[in-house]
Amino acid sequence: MKKIILSLLASLALVGPAAASSEGPAWDKFPAGRVTDLAAVQNGAKLFANYCLNCHAAAFMRYNRLRDIGLTEEQIKDNLIFSGAKVGETMKTALDPKDAKDWFGGVPPDLTLIARSRSDSAKGTGADYVYTYLRSYYRDDTKATGWNNTVFPGVGMPNVLWELQGQQKPIYVEEKDPHDKTKTVHIFKGFEQIRPGTLSTADFNTATADLVAYLQWMAEPNQTSRVRLGVWVLIFLFGFTLVAWRLNAAYWKDIK
Repeated sequence: MKKIILSLLASLALVGPAAASSEGPAWDKFPAGRVTDLAAVQNGAKLFANYCLNCHAAAFMRYNRLRDIGLTEEQIKDNLIFSGAKVGETMKTALDPKDAKDWFGGVPPDLTLIARSRSDSAKGTGADYVYTYLRSYYRDDTKATGWNNTVFPGVGMPNVLWELQGQQKPIYVEEKDPHDKTKTVHIFKGFEQIRPGTLSTADFNTATADLVAYLQWMAEPNQTSRVRLGVWVLIFLFGFTLVAWRLNAAYWKDIK
């Protein structure tokens, strides 16, 4: 339990206080159906191993747990493990913490529970946040990494998916402040593609959804079974309530 709490606290590094508030661009809705699509989750696991594990760890997930999404140990060894780790080991990163601080200004957070820790009651779920965040990078030559993010301004993490996504710039328009008509505010209206990536915009959105689906599955591998079991529990309780109600009426009918 202590490790889980520490992981949740560490994951706060992914977003600052400003990003965690209800201000800023609205979050796009993550296509939740991807979590129950094993092919999508498997593709997300591949993207996670190729693009995320270089810097981020998933210290509470073992490689062999990926058998739950339909992968064999051989597939895990051949396609998802690049560090010489054993299938029974946890997903650790080879990035040295000292180098991380020098390069990014801090140690990248563990991602095991990231999809559960970033929810906002006013804007959406943690999956919505991560789905929007990963698709909101834009070129910014004023930053050391050359990248910035509309969801997390001043982000230290570069756009690791830029080859797939390409490069884009945000579009802002000036409008009257609805609270003070004497002032104008910059309103975010979306992105303009300035250099294409290896994937089309639609395909990149799908790939990002697959990655987020894996992150959401990893945060709670038993969520599908939990939901299925919960339905049967509610059905049982409903039936039991009817039986108890009729029994209660039968017991008390003569007394009344």
